[in-house]
Amino acid sequence: MDNMEQNIKDFLQVVKNARSVVLMGHKNPDGDSMCSVLALAHLIEKNFGVQTTCIYDGNIPDSLDNVPLRSRIKYFERVDLSQQFDVAIVMDYGNPIHIGGCRPAVDNARLVVEIDHHKNDNNVGKLCINDECAAATAVLVYKIARYGNLNIDSQTADLLALAILTDTGNFKFARNGDSLRIMADLVDIGVNIRNLIELMNNKPRKAVQLEARTAANAEFFYHGRLAVATICKKDYKYLDGRGETVLNLLGQIQGVEYIVLLKEQKPEQIGLSIRSRKKPINHIAEALGGGGHERAAGAIVRDTMENVRKQVLELFKEA
Repeated sequence: MDNMEQNIKDFLQVVKNARSVVLMGHKNPDGDSMCSVLALAHLIEKNFGVQTTCIYDGNIPDSLDNVPLRSRIKYFERVDLSQQFDVAIVMDYGNPIHIGGCRPAVDNARLVVEIDHHKNDNNVGKLCINDECAAATAVLVYKIARYGNLNIDSQTADLLALAILTDTGNFKFARNGDSLRIMADLVDIGVNIRNLIELMNNKPRKAVQLEARTAANAEFFYHGRLAVATICKKDYKYLDGRGETVLNLLGQIQGVEYIVLLKEQKPEQIGLSIRSRKKPINHIAEALGGGGHERAAGAIVRDTMENVRKQVLELFKEA
């Protein structure tokens, strides 16, 4: 038995014996973070009869409003986090700072488990089910379910499929064949991929208009290889999620190799989403205090938009 299988075996035993379990992903959940949390919580309740609580910090994109079991995940301030949960499960978080306001639930828990596919040198979990090669955290949830011979009902299958679709960009960022093989199994169970994609086409008009306007006003540097788009504070409230549509639109332009979206979240607080079509860019995110995957990373920098933009241009000068 390899280390991953042993950790899954230990995890299944832990949740089977638990009386209370709290689950959370990273702040401002995306599809993989939220849907993986909901899928695992549902698996635990249906297969072990253990009570689960799902919490989040930040904002959930409107595009995820209609996913199965959406009402099960609660804003952290609406849950008593002073109580001691038997198990706290931290998923898809990447870095402890991304846990945000949910952190008290982690600090107070009897046991902390983490399930993640990000590179992380500062683990919060005593028991870790991590795999940097996994295309999504949902891939690990699926492996837990299959290893434990757990029942995957239609809601769980849809949640796992949604998580994989969103984090792979409909398989554009699939790192290996695992996510494709898993999706084939989920389709055999009854998942309808077209219906799930349509389910996520649920953005407010102002969000779509903002994304289109932001992409149209992007700047291009270094012979067109770097595209930089910005969203100012007054428009940020209309952004739905991380601005993936802007990133995808700019990534379709001939000659563009790198895409950076700068978002003025608060005065002198700039969120960055960085994408690459071919080469690793996670080191650039790390230089700005963030991190992520080789071709999809991000950071939050406490400085002015002008200064952050200058830093980005300097960091990409040698890219």
